[in-house]
Amino acid sequence: MSANIELSPGVKTALTFAVMLAAIMQMIDTTIANVALPHMQGSLSATQEQLAWVLTSYIVASAIMTLPVGWLSGRYGQKNVVLISVVGFTVASGLCGVANSLNEMILFRVLQGFFGAALVPLSQSILLDINRQEDQSRAMAFWAVSVMIGPILGPVLGGFLTEHYSWRWVFYINLPLGVLAFIVILTLMPESKRVERPFDKLGFFALAIFIASIQLILDRGHHLYWLESGEIQFYCALTLGALWVYVTHTRVAKDPFITPAIMRDRNFVAALSFMFSIGLILLATMALLPPYMQNLMGYPVLDTGMILAPRGIGTVVSMIAVTKLSQRFDSRSMVLFGLLVTAYSLHLMCNFDTVVPKYMIINTGILQGFGLGFVFMPLANMAYITLAPEYRAEAAGIFSLVRNMGSSIGVSIVFALFARNIQMQHSYLAENITPYTFGLGLQQLPQALNNETAAMLLSIDAEINRQAATIAYINDFKLMMWIVLAVTPMVYFLKNKSPSTAAE
Repeated sequence: MSANIELSPGVKTALTFAVMLAAIMQMIDTTIANVALPHMQGSLSATQEQLAWVLTSYIVASAIMTLPVGWLSGRYGQKNVVLISVVGFTVASGLCGVANSLNEMILFRVLQGFFGAALVPLSQSILLDINRQEDQSRAMAFWAVSVMIGPILGPVLGGFLTEHYSWRWVFYINLPLGVLAFIVILTLMPESKRVERPFDKLGFFALAIFIASIQLILDRGHHLYWLESGEIQFYCALTLGALWVYVTHTRVAKDPFITPAIMRDRNFVAALSFMFSIGLILLATMALLPPYMQNLMGYPVLDTGMILAPRGIGTVVSMIAVTKLSQRFDSRSMVLFGLLVTAYSLHLMCNFDTVVPKYMIINTGILQGFGLGFVFMPLANMAYITLAPEYRAEAAGIFSLVRNMGSSIGVSIVFALFARNIQMQHSYLAENITPYTFGLGLQQLPQALNNETAAMLLSIDAEINRQAATIAYINDFKLMMWIVLAVTPMVYFLKNKSPSTAAE
């Protein structure tokens, strides 16, 4: 597709809707299966640790297949790649719904991630192509909403479908959406310009092994005690070896896998660095809050999803605000504002305890969604502002990959630190509790529940666990707050000028 192609308003609206629908489908599936895992366990005869591969297989396949999106769209055309991706993703979703064993589910989830990987980066590239320069900020606002709302809607929709129907409907829901998106894109999307470019097989496989190994380290490390495990040591060796092969090969390759001109664009590289840093906290909060609410506060799955859903309201409001303000204010100032709002919401979350009122969780969620909207939307626009149009599809794939890797690493870090902190805090709290601890009132308890009975000891240990977990969650929120504040100065490494006016 040529850059900034002219379409009628009706066609542009319908095509935007279809492209966003496909992207939302893919993003929702990164989290929609989470709440259904306990229900899958009996149907698939799998352990809880084995079921983790239902999530891991999807993420790894998506990460790897994000890499060749630019080459595929140039070789076969954006329209053809999007159509094949939608069909493959939809069929794979149906197969996931009928899976009867763990092996079948993992295979079908790999196919789902394989075909769905191109939907988010190409949707971004397409929206940039069908909108004029002055409308691209608004287009990126709509695109960013799909990326941010998808993972938020996932647990809500997954909880509702699992509770009222079956866990299989978590996947069946994609069938009508995929058919609708396919029909609209097939009918309305114009053909794109194709670019013949050699495929660097060695570069691709080296980078794919590097990404897959990192993902496996992050997903499996916590369960296998990290470097104490031979499996994790093997993945580390693969990671270092693949990185060495890729860097060495890229320096001498005539047509390297990633176009060198893209990585020579300092503004795009700065945006990638910034996006990776923001990715560290983008999904981490949403990963921590469900177990916090369910395990410590006793909320059922559906109620947890409903309380977290208003976070999307903040994102929608920020989308409207960014669209209105983008022509009047420097995008970097809006990103800075969003970072400060996000940091403030995390500061408020540091005051959580085991009896947090619903309104406080809702309010901090709305505030955080509002702040991240101000960060993500202008950043998605500034990333490509100095790039030539022919590099957009490939750059969008790299941008999406870096965001996903940042999110994955962030989630892994907070959960690893949570497991470590809960043990440390439990030890610290337990060593300070005696029958004479002030405020516990152990001396006044009935003899049946005094400190010498098993029931009383179990009750005290359960409360220590709750308090230790609460402190561990708060420490994670505090860490994310400091990460946001630490990356704030990076804002002014970004450019906010079009290629025609940008200074060299």
